[in-house]
Amino acid sequence: MILSALDGYYHRLIEEGKEGVAPIGFSQEKVSYALILAENGSLVDVQDVRDTSGKKPVPAILTVPQPPKRSANIAPCFLWDKSSYVLGAAPAGDQKSCKRALEAHRAFKDMHRKLLKECNSLGIKALLAFFEWWTPETFRESSLFSESMLDGNFVFRMDGEMEYLHECQEGQSVRQAMLQQTDSPSERCLVTGENQPVALLHPSIKGVYGAQTAGASIVSFNLDAFTSYGKSQGQNAPISEQAAFAYTTVLNHLLRKGSRQRLQLGDTSVIFWAEAGSADQAKVAEGAFADLLNPPTTDASETDKLRPTLEAVAKGRPLRELDPELEDSTKLYVLGLAPNASRLSVRFWETGSLRRFAERLAQHYQDLEIKPLPWKTEPSIWRLLLQTVPHREGSQSKSDDIPPQLAGEMTRAILTGRRYPRSLLSNLIMRMRADGDVSLLRVALCKAVLTRDSRIANTTKEKEIPMSLDTDNPDPGYLLGRLFAALENIQQSALGRDINATIRDRYYGAASATPASVFPVLVRNAQNHLSRLRKDNRGAAVNLEKDVNEIVDKLPASFPKSLRIEAQGRFAIGYYHQNKARFDGQKSNAKEGEGS
Repeated sequence: MILSALDGYYHRLIEEGKEGVAPIGFSQEKVSYALILAENGSLVDVQDVRDTSGKKPVPAILTVPQPPKRSANIAPCFLWDKSSYVLGAAPAGDQKSCKRALEAHRAFKDMHRKLLKECNSLGIKALLAFFEWWTPETFRESSLFSESMLDGNFVFRMDGEMEYLHECQEGQSVRQAMLQQTDSPSERCLVTGENQPVALLHPSIKGVYGAQTAGASIVSFNLDAFTSYGKSQGQNAPISEQAAFAYTTVLNHLLRKGSRQRLQLGDTSVIFWAEAGSADQAKVAEGAFADLLNPPTTDASETDKLRPTLEAVAKGRPLRELDPELEDSTKLYVLGLAPNASRLSVRFWETGSLRRFAERLAQHYQDLEIKPLPWKTEPSIWRLLLQTVPHREGSQSKSDDIPPQLAGEMTRAILTGRRYPRSLLSNLIMRMRADGDVSLLRVALCKAVLTRDSRIANTTKEKEIPMSLDTDNPDPGYLLGRLFAALENIQQSALGRDINATIRDRYYGAASATPASVFPVLVRNAQNHLSRLRKDNRGAAVNLEKDVNEIVDKLPASFPKSLRIEAQGRFAIGYYHQNKARFDGQKSNAKEGEGS
């Protein structure tokens, strides 16, 4: 299903003439230099074709004949390659590299002499003449070359011509003839259903974060344990050479640097594409989905579009009311890939209409909603995932610390509307207990997990998770969180806001997990703090004691010995709500004082 969808997307892009998507037998590769040849094969110049618009030059991306798959083998590319193959050049003094470069250069010349011997174009003849006189030693003898060119990719061009040799008509004809020659057996392709030559080795997929820089594979059989019935390599899962080229080419296109159809969430590289009536409709749908899945934080205009979209979805209005190019029925494909040794693992694969995905994302943001809202822009999945890692004072949280697989599991839950991963709540609770940081986003995530679990389980016994302070909520975990916040408020009111450590810093973890072991001590200490506060501000002491008594009256006669993980989540929510209600009350009193 995945490969079939990718194959279909590739052919649609080719029909649309999509820039950057190579035809069968070609690929987009990084090229740094062009060798400019005269008709007699002499070297006129070495042209630097790199992009110099940035701070430092970067290779140009050119459509060239697809390279063979290399590991330790020597396999030349057609009409282009890196310096060791084209010129036989390697770092001076490195005997092993020099020996391999000589072998690679010899293979490069032999292959081209064999393939091009019947060609008559001036450019091809010039290239063959170049091979006759060039020697690897010339690289250091000529002023046209420098050590910085080593390992760069080179192409060829005739002096005075605009196109490279691999782009000329005769070069293209030879390339097509090469594609027709294959030793692979023909079998029924699992993607197209046609009898075609099978790809024994699939082209590499590059751009997946954390995978090998040379590329990795989704389909690969490199050990005897993975084979069966005497079949080897790609014969175990027969996919035609054309289908293998199509799906890997479009994957590399989607995963390329700067792609707007790619998001990085933890260790998971997420790519997506749309199938619509026109290329413009597909592009608009992909943009809308990207903004919903990963809300922009820097573009105010894009941020302003997000809220109306979520509101329209919530009210059941068609998306075309927001943009005529948006169609509810537009089909979306979403694929999550992660590194796994030399292969790639599929974290998730989801398909559905734009409307369906928009509804699920809107539900996700609604599950997160807590009042007052702790954000101006809906938080991205990446921002939420960072709540599961340690919050270090004075330093930013690192995405590398996000638990493996959590990003894929969470994204899949959001896209499908299913439960959030079970490890999410436990990770959040563990982090809040460890570093005492009951951050607003952590509390919102706890609320989202509990709200969704309750809705899916359809539990009518438990009271709905509140968005704001609910003084009538009888849940013990919620009440204990409120009580902890009230006791902390008493401590700060009596000792000042600048004390070294509050009860949250010292006791939050124990209070949320084993209330009976901590709360009796905290309540006794609060009485001492109230006694001190009565001497300075009797009215404040009375109000604070009243808040504590109001909460305690709703609790059981004795504090629970322990709280389950879900109750610890409600503890965090109750703590947040009680604190926010206090701060809002202080702001309200300050405004009344200013107005009097």
